Amino acid sequence: RFSSVEDLDAADCTLEDREEYEPHIAAGGVVFAGADYAEILQAAEAEADVVLWDGGNNDFSFIRPDYSIVVVDALRPDQLDTHYPGAAVLLTSDLVVVNKIHAATAEQRARVDQGLDRLVPGRERVYAASPIVLDDPGSLDGARVLIVEDGPTITHGGMPFGAGYQAVSALGTATIIDPRASAVPELQAVFERYPHIGPVLPAMGYSHESLRALSTTIEAAGVDLVVAGTPIDLARALEISVPVLRAHYSYQDDGAPGLMRYIDEFLARRHD
Repeated sequence: RFSSVEDLDAADCTLEDREEYEPHIAAGGVVFAGADYAEILQAAEAEADVVLWDGGNNDFSFIRPDYSIVVVDALRPDQLDTHYPGAAVLLTSDLVVVNKIHAATAEQRARVDQGLDRLVPGRERVYAASPIVLDDPGSLDGARVLIVEDGPTITHGGMPFGAGYQAVSALGTATIIDPRASAVPELQAVFERYPHIGPVLPAMGYSHESLRALSTTIEAAGVDLVVAGTPIDLARALEISVPVLRAHYSYQDDGAPGLMRYIDEFLARRHD
C-alpha cells in the first residue's frame, strides 16, 4: 500500500515501479501492488468506491474489469497489435483513447484510424492531445541540458525520445547534450542494443547499480541542467548535484465527446 513518496522510498521501489505508482500518488490516490491480486483487491475494496487498474505499459487487468479503457499512441500507428498483451487489451476494450493526436502527422492519424477500424470496428473512440508542461522554462535559456526520458518508452517502446526532448527542442533556447559521450559501459550497452535512441538518456533503474550508472553518467556530462521527461521526481530518486527540471505530459480532449463523458455515463449506469 503506497500513499506517499516516503512509502515508495521505504519499499525501495525501482524507477520503473515509481514511474507507474508516483503519478497516482501525486494526484491524491492510493496505490496497491504486490503478488496476490485476490488479497490486493480485497484491501483496495475496503478503502475505495472505485478501483482503477493501471496496466502500466501494455498489461491487461488480472481482475475482470467493469469498464476497460485503452490508450493508443498516435505516434506509433503500426504497433496496435504487434505487442502482447497490448493487442489483447485493445481487442477487449470498451473505449479507445487515441492520444498525442496533435503531435502526429496526418498520415499517422489516418493509419491509426485505419488500424482501429480493422481491429475493433465500431468501438467507441476518443481523440486526445498530450500537451507538455515544462517547469520553469526560463531557466533553459543558454543552458547545456541533458535529457532523461522514460526508460521503457525509449528502449523496447521504440521511440527515439519523449516529453523531455520535445519540450526542450520546441523552446530552442538550450543546447542538448548527447549522453553517449559520458555514458558508463552499462548504459553504452543500452545505446548499442537500441540504436534508434536519440540524444537522450533512458531512465534505466532496475537496481541500485543502474541508479549509480545514471548518476555517474549525468555528473560526467558537464551540463547545467537535467530535464526529466519521466513521470517521477528524478531528483529524489538519484544522487546528483545537477538541478533537475521536470517535463510533464498533461491531457486534453480533442473534440467532443470527451473522455469524462464516457466515464460519467459508465458510473451513472453502475449507480443505477
